[in-house]
Amino acid sequence: QVQLVESGGGLVQAGGSLRLSCAASGRTFENYAMGWFRQTPGKEREFVAAIDAGSWSGYHTFYADSVKGRFTIARDNAKNTVYLQMNSLKPEDTAVYYCSAGDLAGQKDVSYDFWGQGTQVTVSS
Repeated sequence: QVQLVESGGGLVQAGGSLRLSCAASGRTFENYAMGWFRQTPGKEREFVAAIDAGSWSGYHTFYADSVKGRFTIARDNAKNTVYLQMNSLKPEDTAVYYCSAGDLAGQKDVSYDFWGQGTQVTVSS
């Protein structure tokens, strides 16, 4: 079992930045791929970014086209934490952001077994 707790959401003006954090419980964090998804009312949960569990060659990261070049996902296994650095924020980035953990760094929510409670990000124009 992995428990995930997101933090760092809030209100920011367009063009601003936020960094989301997701703290994970358990001693096997390093074995999990981690993902960020977001959801707005009336819409399905949308993939944002993912990072795999890594190998001798490093980590692989994946991004939705809508955030590529603006968002960066990173992990710190020593702190059992995954981050989402969000720059150049736009009003359309407004959503509840969810952290997730699973075996594969997929772009579908079914790839992940564990989810946090979400953190609200609001970008004003």
